[in-house]
Amino acid sequence: MPQLAPVITAVAVTLALATPAQAAADPAVTVANGRTQPVFSYADAVREHVYVESPLDGDADGKLDRVRVDIIRPKESGPRLKVPVIIDESPYYDNSGRGNEAERKVYDAAGNVVKFPLFYDNFFVPRGYAVLNVDMLGTTRSDGCPDTGGKADVLGGKAVIDWLNGRAKAFRADGSPVVADWTSGKAAMIGKSYDGTLANAVAATGVDGLKTIVPISAISSWYKYQRSNGVIYNYNYASWLANYVDTDPEAKCQAVRDKMDAEDGDDTGNYNAFWAERDYITGLLGDVSKVKASVFVAHTSNDLNVKPDNFSIWWQKLAQRNVPRKIWVGHYQHVDPFDFEGRRDLWVDTLHRWFDHWLYGVRNGIMNEPRADVQLSPAQWVTQRDWPAPHALKVPLRPAADGSLGLIPARRGATAAFTDLRLSEEQMVADIGTPQPGRVAFTTGALPLDLRLSGTPTVDLRVALDKPTSNLTALLVDFGEDARVDWRRGLGITTIAEESCHGESTAQDDACYKKTITNVATRPLEIVARGWIDVQNRDSLSEQKPLPPGTFAKVSWDTLPHDYTFKKGHRLGLVIAGTDASYSGEAGTGAQVTVDLAKSRVLVPLVAGTPLTSVPKDTSTFRGPALLDLPEPENTFF
Repeated sequence: MPQLAPVITAVAVTLALATPAQAAADPAVTVANGRTQPVFSYADAVREHVYVESPLDGDADGKLDRVRVDIIRPKESGPRLKVPVIIDESPYYDNSGRGNEAERKVYDAAGNVVKFPLFYDNFFVPRGYAVLNVDMLGTTRSDGCPDTGGKADVLGGKAVIDWLNGRAKAFRADGSPVVADWTSGKAAMIGKSYDGTLANAVAATGVDGLKTIVPISAISSWYKYQRSNGVIYNYNYASWLANYVDTDPEAKCQAVRDKMDAEDGDDTGNYNAFWAERDYITGLLGDVSKVKASVFVAHTSNDLNVKPDNFSIWWQKLAQRNVPRKIWVGHYQHVDPFDFEGRRDLWVDTLHRWFDHWLYGVRNGIMNEPRADVQLSPAQWVTQRDWPAPHALKVPLRPAADGSLGLIPARRGATAAFTDLRLSEEQMVADIGTPQPGRVAFTTGALPLDLRLSGTPTVDLRVALDKPTSNLTALLVDFGEDARVDWRRGLGITTIAEESCHGESTAQDDACYKKTITNVATRPLEIVARGWIDVQNRDSLSEQKPLPPGTFAKVSWDTLPHDYTFKKGHRLGLVIAGTDASYSGEAGTGAQVTVDLAKSRVLVPLVAGTPLTSVPKDTSTFRGPALLDLPEPENTFF
C-alpha cells in the first residue's frame, strides 16, 4: 500500500464549539512515515504523581490502599490534547531497579520523579505519549502488601486503568482529588519479568481501556513459575519474593506472608486455590477469555527463570481466541529484547509502530507483517507467519533396548530401568552410552540433515514403579560440537561501554544505554528441552494418585518449548531420569522406574522440509562426552 502524504497531522483534539482559528492553534501529534514524531519537549514535560485508590486494604490499617503513580507527559497534554498512556508497573523501583543497568527512580524535593528508569519516557513523551511508572501495591511508595501475583498485585494495576478512564478515584499528596483530564484513556502496559506479569494479569481481568500489552519474559501462571506437574522448583518462594520487593519494616506484612506459606501447598506440589488466584489463563482473578488487549510477547527459549511454557501456553490460548498478537522468541536467558545484540534499533522501532497502531490508530502496516521473529543461532534470526513455525509436525521418536532412538517401536516386552536419584543435568547427560543407575539414555545416529524443532515436545511413557511415586525428568539433547548462545553465562550477554541513545535527555535522565554483545560458547552438547513430572500427578495437577507398585501406567507430559536446529551430523538424544537437582528442590524418592519401551516415545515438533523417512543407528554404541562442567545459569529474576 503506498504511503499517504509525507507528513500527516493527527489527533488534533479541540474544545467543543471552538472557532477555526482556535482549532488551528490546538496542539497536535504529528505522524510521518507511519510513526509519531518527536514534536514535544521532553525537558518541559509535566512531571507529577498521584495516588490511585484501590479496592483493597492489604495491610489491614483500616484504609483502602493507594497506588503511587509517577507521571511524565507532554506539557501540551490536557483537555485540548488528550494523549494515550504507556505504563510500566513494577515492584522493583526501590530495590533491584529496572533494566540491564538497574536504574531506580530519582525524586526531586517535591517528590516528583526526575529520572524515570528505562528509555520509554525519553522516547515516547516527545512523540505524544504519557508514561506512567506505577509502584505495585506494597512496594516503593505505594500502600499495602505485595501478595506475589494475587489480588493486590492484580487489582492495584487495574485501578490505575480505571482511574485513567474515570472509574476510580485518585488523590494528590495533599489529599485533594485529581482526574486524568489529559488522557484519551487508551493505555498500554509493558515490562519485563514481574512487570510484564502484571501486564498479563491486568489484561486477563478484561479491564476497559487497556488496548495493548507487551509482556517481556513474563509469567502467565505462577504455578508454572514454581511448579511443573507437581514437581516443586522452590519452597516458600511466594513469601520470599514478597518480602524481597517490600522494603518496609518486615512486621508490616508478615501476616500476609505467613498466609501465603500456609496456603501455597508446598507439602504436595499440587495446584490449589492459592495458585488459581495467580493463574491468568484460567484463574480466579484473570482469564484469557476476558483479554481485550492486543498482545506483543517477547520471551527467550532458554529462560530458566520464567520458564518458556509461561509464554507458549499463553500464546496458544491467545491464538485460539484470535487475539491480535505478535511475538519475538530469542535464545538468551532472562533478557529484554532491548539487550539482544544487533536488535536494539529494530526493537525500539517495532515497539514504536506497535504503540502508534494500537494507541493512536496509525495505519503503519505492522499487523500485515510476519507475526513472529525467531532466533535460530547466535547471529541468525528469521521472520515467519506465526510461532511455532507453521506446519511443524510432531514426529514420534522411540527408544529401544540397545540405546538407540528412532522411528520404529521397540520390540514388545523390551524395558529399561533406573532409580529416582537426585542428579544434576550434567550428570544426566554425561557418558551417554555408558549405563548409569540414575538414568536411561537413547540416541540417534548422525543426522542426515538439519532438523529444526519448533514448539513443545511431548514425552509419552509407560512406566511402573516399586514405590508409590517418582519424579521424572526428560531431556532432549543435541550431541555435536557447535557454537551456541551461552545463556548459562551472564544470561547470554556481556555489557560493553559503547552506548546507543533512544529519545531525548535531560541532565538528570539521559536516553542512552550501554550496548551488549552475545556470549557464545563452543561445547560438544546442548540440553535443548527439559520437562518434569511427579508420577502422582499424571492424571491431575490438583489431586495426587499414587501408582500401585508394579503396575504400569501411562505418564505423559510436555517439556519446555524451544526453537532450535539439530545440525546435520549431530545426534539427537533422549534422557529419562529421576529428580533434577539443577531445577528442583526435592529429594529423589529412591523408586526404581521401569520403562516399557515398546509403548514409550517422545513427540518432537519438527519443521516440515526434507522428509525424515528414517533415523540412522550407529553400528557401535555412541559414548558421548564425559562429565562437563557446565556453568550454573544465573538466576536473575527481575
